[in-house]
Amino acid sequence: MRKLIALLLISSGILMTSCNNDDTEGTPKPRGYYRIDFPKHTYKKFEPASCPFSFEIPEYAIAIPDTNGRAEACWYYLLFPKFNGEVYFTYKSLNGDLEKFTEDTRTLVYKHTSKASSINEKVLDFGNGVSGIFYDIGGDAASPTQFFVTDSSKHFLRGSLYFNAPPNADSIAPVVKYIKEDMLHLLETVKWK
Repeated sequence: MRKLIALLLISSGILMTSCNNDDTEGTPKPRGYYRIDFPKHTYKKFEPASCPFSFEIPEYAIAIPDTNGRAEACWYYLLFPKFNGEVYFTYKSLNGDLEKFTEDTRTLVYKHTSKASSINEKVLDFGNGVSGIFYDIGGDAASPTQFFVTDSSKHFLRGSLYFNAPPNADSIAPVVKYIKEDMLHLLETVKWK
């Protein structure tokens, strides 16, 4: 009988010490995202020879002309290779058609309404002949920021940020915040020729 009691005590002790009280074991973990190391915000002047504008772009970005068959002169892509994103720029000379271009921009922005959780418009006026609107689009929209600047008489420059990945507001939020700072700097430094 003593052997049976000893065997039961030893078995009970082994069972109790082998139990894990960790409540999270077997619980699915939320999806994580890669850590992103952002470079310091430094800028270089972008001044295409045949275009009537210049501005400062981030050192880590690459500007290339749009070679699409429908592209016009002074249309560019500003590539962000590290972040798999790009800002698409279109330039138009104004000829009494400012309202048409601002309305076209507004239409393009509000096409994101079905996926956007919010669309905020920030009026820009830098006091140097450059004013416009910066659109901050919340949610899983394809383009989280869009903007235009103009001098209201001769020049109109429009831009939209896209990522070459499915739009997931949670995963791209830190990158959008970082690039948005660069876009606002770019717009502040626009100069017309």
